Order: sequence, then C-alpha cells, then structure tokens
Amino acid sequence: MNTIITVSREFGSGGRELSRRLARELGFDYYDREILTEIAKKTSLSEDYVRQVLEDKPHGLYPITTGRSFLYVDTQPLQQASAVFSAQQEIIRELAGKSSCVIVGRCADYILRDEHPFRIFVYASMESRIARTRSRAAEGETLTDKEYQKQIQSIDRARAKYYSFYTDMKWGDKYHYDLCINTTNQDIPKLVPYLAKMFM
Repeated sequence: MNTIITVSREFGSGGRELSRRLARELGFDYYDREILTEIAKKTSLSEDYVRQVLEDKPHGLYPITTGRSFLYVDTQPLQQASAVFSAQQEIIRELAGKSSCVIVGRCADYILRDEHPFRIFVYASMESRIARTRSRAAEGETLTDKEYQKQIQSIDRARAKYYSFYTDMKWGDKYHYDLCINTTNQDIPKLVPYLAKMFM
C-alpha cells in the first residue's frame, strides 16, 4: 500500500523545502507545481491562468447580491474555477494511486481523506518567515520587514480562504493534522532525516 504524505505550510516557513527533502530522503515521488502543469493539460487552460485561479480568493467568485436582487456577473470564472478544482482532485487521486508520495498543498489532505494520508502542517514565527523569504528574494529586491510581513500575511489569507472554500474546514487548525512542525530556528536539512524515520 502506498504511503501518502500531504504537507500544508505557512508561506516562508520552509514547508516546500522540507517536503522536497523528505521525499528525496524516503525515495518517494514529490508533487507540487507539477500538478499545475497537469491541470492545464486536462482543462486546456494556460498554466498561468490555472495558477491565477488557484491563487485567487474563492469568495470573490460568488455572485454579487443586493438585497433580494442579483446584479449581473460573469459566471465563467466560477465555472472555470470549478473545472480547475475538479481536475485537481482527479490528478491528485491519480498521483496518490501510482506510488508513495509527498504532495504539497492543493487541499490534498482533504481530497485524499479516504486514503488516510499522513497530514503535516509546517509553521514558523513571523520573524523567521521574513528572514527566510528575504534570503530567497530576487537579486535587487529591497522590501522592508513590514512589507515582507504584509506580503506573507496576504498569501496566508488567500491560502486559508481557498482551503476553507473547498473543504469547509479551517486551514492550519491543529486538529486536522497528524503532525505540526515549527521550523523556527530549525535547520531543515538536519531535521528531515529524523522526520523520515517515522516512515521507514
């Protein structure tokens, strides 16, 4: 039987690095942005557009109402968002059925709930997340700590809304995960081998 590990993470917590290294340590397949490419193929939408749909705030896709009367809104974005999520569900189930793997984000913990994946949530202090985000910034980027914090909080809010919209659960709630990892002041390359022993 395949071992499936899903990883949700706060932006800047190092969750993606931890996931990638964990998959490599275990010899598991690793899926993250590759899922976007597969969704684009299934839906015939561009990869950039799929990314935009997945990163958009889903609540903004609801029809606008005023009292009892509905204002005209284009329903195409809602239909496309639904098609993208349906394709995402299908792809994630296919990937999980092929081999043991680590899947990052994409509501995989919820989509694969019947498969009982091992669900990890990665978090860190804001100070640590700002430092990690700055260390990975493009050359010449000169944001202040306050600007980085605003960016981080905005991305986390979008992730939380997306997760809540499709799962009706609270993103980051410890009761929805099997293991929560605080990466503050942690050396992720040194941490991963200890974590991997849980699955060997």
